[in-house]
Amino acid sequence: MQPDKKLNLLVGKLYLVPTMLGDGAPLEVLPLSIKRTIEDVDHYIAENEKSARRFIKRISPTKSQPDLQFELLNKYTDPSEIPNFLNPCIQGHDMVLLSEAGAPGIADPGADVVRIAHERKIQVVPLVGPSSISMALMASGMNGQNFAFTGYLPIDNELRGKAIKSLEKLSFETGQAQIFIETPYRNEKLFLELTKKLKATTRLCIATDITLPTENIQTKTINEWKRITLAINKRPTVFIVQA
Repeated sequence: MQPDKKLNLLVGKLYLVPTMLGDGAPLEVLPLSIKRTIEDVDHYIAENEKSARRFIKRISPTKSQPDLQFELLNKYTDPSEIPNFLNPCIQGHDMVLLSEAGAPGIADPGADVVRIAHERKIQVVPLVGPSSISMALMASGMNGQNFAFTGYLPIDNELRGKAIKSLEKLSFETGQAQIFIETPYRNEKLFLELTKKLKATTRLCIATDITLPTENIQTKTINEWKRITLAINKRPTVFIVQA
């Protein structure tokens, strides 16, 4: 592929930096490329400044914290302000888009920043790191050639029940693995509903605490899951269904 000749080489790059999925030794799950990037960059876009600073401190303990500059991207961010977040790149500084947990833009804010970076011809550099969604699929034994990530199912009981049946039907008709997540404190409630709504022969993977010492990934039929009691509340979990 030929480089875009309109790309301004004086413009900084936007690095997409994954973080850990929980407390653990950073360099057990993150490559050295992330450490090198963190050490070289002072401009960050993050969901939460406190947790971002804590992560940076763990990766590079000697890095000067007062020099760091942050733009916050979360549910309180005014969308009209997002293009301004990339001004340091236009001024020649590299920037980091930092996930709160896992990979930026994957079940995580950041897609709007990346879209604007492309529009402004800022080079986007994704770095390797953990993504609970892809790692759960890898370990599930389900269809890695055809899958879909739905995100969160509806909170309303009736709508959620319909969504579960719809995903199962779609999986049966297409062979597609259906991936979704839940707010951790509602995990067990969702698990019980899945065992009630899905057919006995449908397979369900439950992947909890990925990359942590308490990691537990199991795939079973609904009939098998009905004989098991899970303790997954308040623990990050990915659910995958395949009929």
